[in-house]
Amino acid sequence: MELFQAVLSIFAERSTFFVQLIIEHLWISGAAIGIAIVLGGAAGVLIHKYERAAAPTLGTVNFLYTIPSISMLGFLIPFFGIGNRSAIIALTIYALLPMVRATHTGLSQIQPSLVEAAIGMGGSPLHALIRVQIPLAMPVIMSGIRNMATMTIALTGIASFIGAGGLGVAIYRGITTNNPALTIAGSLLIAILALVGDGALGWVEAWLKRPVRVSGTPRAAYAGAAAALIIAVSGVTYGFFGRADIVHIATKPMTEQLIMGEMLKMVIEHDTGLEARITPGVGGGTSNIHPGMESGAFDIYPEYTGTGWNMVLKEESKYSEALFPTLTEEYERRFAMRWVGMYGFNDTFGIAVRREIAERYDLHDYSDLRRAAPQMTFGAEYDFFERADGYPALCKEYGLDFGRTVDLDIGLKYQALANGQIDVMIVFTTDGQLAAADARVLTDDRSFFPSYRCGNVVRADVLDRHPELGDALEKLTGIITDEEMAAMNYAVETGGREPRSVAEEFLRGKGVL
Repeated sequence: MELFQAVLSIFAERSTFFVQLIIEHLWISGAAIGIAIVLGGAAGVLIHKYERAAAPTLGTVNFLYTIPSISMLGFLIPFFGIGNRSAIIALTIYALLPMVRATHTGLSQIQPSLVEAAIGMGGSPLHALIRVQIPLAMPVIMSGIRNMATMTIALTGIASFIGAGGLGVAIYRGITTNNPALTIAGSLLIAILALVGDGALGWVEAWLKRPVRVSGTPRAAYAGAAAALIIAVSGVTYGFFGRADIVHIATKPMTEQLIMGEMLKMVIEHDTGLEARITPGVGGGTSNIHPGMESGAFDIYPEYTGTGWNMVLKEESKYSEALFPTLTEEYERRFAMRWVGMYGFNDTFGIAVRREIAERYDLHDYSDLRRAAPQMTFGAEYDFFERADGYPALCKEYGLDFGRTVDLDIGLKYQALANGQIDVMIVFTTDGQLAAADARVLTDDRSFFPSYRCGNVVRADVLDRHPELGDALEKLTGIITDEEMAAMNYAVETGGREPRSVAEEFLRGKGVL
């Protein structure tokens, strides 16, 4: 009951936020549905006409349909970048199978004699297709469209993983900030949109069962015009035809990044008069945001020095702040990007062990883990297992061989530790939930983890166009300590406050705003 009240409360308090996400969700899913109707319908007609192509075409589309959505998004990013474009393309691919299959099946069920009669009465094959075949096949086609549309609206929630908009933003942000009410609210709205969409298409299906012509205009023309309108407006809205000169901020799926994104937006708009837009919680973090910076989809994002050194510059050596001049020079030379506004805190890695386990095996530092690791389950974020300075290097340095590993979303790992699903996990030194967790943080007795000081990476051309932006970002230099960042994270993750509210309070307290 308490959670239900929290969901109602968040709807009332953040109605503008949800309305914006609903609009984004409808445009992304609507564009994919419109494109799929046009392309899938055309493909269905063609393979009906050339039946030999039916099996390979349906087989190919069916194969694409079986690819996991995360894999599909990851595959598209190098070609189309981060954001709505890749999301719409991926959703369109998934929507094609039911559309192609329904069109082909509907047309195949029509008696050939009816088509022959239409042609025998003087009609062309195209006339017979539009006036006879498609209307007769429409019940089956509409069934496919309804299933496809419902699935697409639901699947659009995953678009936020690559920095696209929609209600997935609320779900992912709720998971990241330990706010179940926000997660449920986003999920509930997606379900409602899917049901409303199915109902609306049901009404259209009933309308199409009426006489074939309305005021002399074939209904196929109405359907084609509607699909074309959805595609065109979506393209204009989401950047298929250009991009306004706005400062685009990206953040990783971490509470402190959501807070810093809000800080950046407020400082930029307060000091420069420029409009700033945030793409929050981009899944995959640096691995997806940095390509977005290179392509121009993003202009600025908070990054960590050690991450930039190992993941972006691909340096194998351990980073220390003595290397910062080299780091900045290489960013400028290779990517035409600059580091501006170093916040001051160092969000490095640590290892936390469930207290009961730590006491059982008398664990105090990383080296102690060697004797207990085979009986333990290790949990970390997805990218930690792939980083050059991550799991493989850690195990090699300390001679660790864990019995089992678990990939976890950053917003779920503390819950997994509390539930006993994992025994040991990677933490960040500024984690807000760390103070409330029943865990022991071990000592890095060999100083394995490098420095991870946080600053802003900005595209040089944006700074050149707007010199005032650099001055605004420099106001953030050295204003946040490790303890202050942890306190802000705690206020969001445990205190239930909004990142923007926490960010604004902190900036006003520091006299920045």
